[in-house]
Amino acid sequence: MLRYLTAGESHGPGLSVIIEGLPAGLPLKAEQVDFWLAERQKGYGRGGRMAIEKDRVRITAGVRSGRSLGSPLALWVENKDWPNWTKIMDPAANSASHVKAVSITRPRPGHADLGGGLKYGLKDLRDVLERASARETTMRVAAGAVALCLLEELGVSMAAHVVRLGGVPLAGKAPGFADIATKPFASEVRCVDPASSAAMIKRIEQAKKAGDSLGGVFEIRATGLPPGLGSHVQWDRKADGRLARALMSIQSVKAVEIGMGLEAADRPGSEVHDAIAWKPRRGREGYHRLSNNAGGIEGGMTNGEELVLRAAMKPIPTLLKPLRSVDMADHKAYRAKYERSDVCTVPAGAVVGLAVAAFELADLMLEKFGGDSLPQLKRSLAGYWAEIARR
Repeated sequence: MLRYLTAGESHGPGLSVIIEGLPAGLPLKAEQVDFWLAERQKGYGRGGRMAIEKDRVRITAGVRSGRSLGSPLALWVENKDWPNWTKIMDPAANSASHVKAVSITRPRPGHADLGGGLKYGLKDLRDVLERASARETTMRVAAGAVALCLLEELGVSMAAHVVRLGGVPLAGKAPGFADIATKPFASEVRCVDPASSAAMIKRIEQAKKAGDSLGGVFEIRATGLPPGLGSHVQWDRKADGRLARALMSIQSVKAVEIGMGLEAADRPGSEVHDAIAWKPRRGREGYHRLSNNAGGIEGGMTNGEELVLRAAMKPIPTLLKPLRSVDMADHKAYRAKYERSDVCTVPAGAVVGLAVAAFELADLMLEKFGGDSLPQLKRSLAGYWAEIARR
């Protein structure tokens, strides 16, 4: 089993993640993780926090001489803004009067503030928002970056892009994987089409002037996956269920689609299901589909086609013009508390989505092919591809 746990608060000293189950022998350098951490911080419409934090990872365990040891991998990212928050967030004893002066008692609609405050019996909602903050996704991206390194070694490629932002859709025909793997890096909103990117940026500017925020939809693609990852035999082993859970766990994500998604509910079966054929393809003989409406997963298992996932993000709940709320100290009506925030994080959400999906796929690969080292894992995978070719 490949798994991870993150720790840390938004304005604490830093953030950490421990990854367990990574095979020995995986080439891994901090720079490979830093690349994706930097991508997470990009995107038009981000707030002032991005100007402060320049995330860089420190590998503190599990790697020697640039290769994984097979032991738990520990990663750490420092919060550069920590010196400005030591009196408020210091784990040691601090000034109670100072903490009270910055305590939060007015929950923000759409956030974890009220639910978390009631759940834990808290008077200061900062204890909730510090952990509920999307700053936590820094370490999920770090874990996903490691998973991407493993998947690359196994012949799997992944990419992500924005297909809708603030109601502005990606124009034109659906792009191919090669376009998604390269063009979003040149766009401030991680969109492959320049004209659509410009329209999305204009929409963000309009929302910013109105003191509002925007959501959108991002798409993740993966190629090179073997058929048979996941299982049909139990609900919690299904690949689509596991990927959907990973994406739904991202802050602000409210819906997930695979392949044709919701559109499949409005079409007859003859226009939804993918016909099967046999011929040499991608250098290997084997079964393939004549279309890919299923998005690469059937019956809870990958089918060898390109994986297509989409996730819809609601607008950021922290608004420059806050909605009505109630102060938990006196139950009187007030405007919700405003914390420094972004106008739109959909481009960053695409990077986070890529990361969590990559980690789930890496876990599925290890679950099926096993191996305590990377060479063992590769041999098992190669044998499986050879077996499929004979079927």
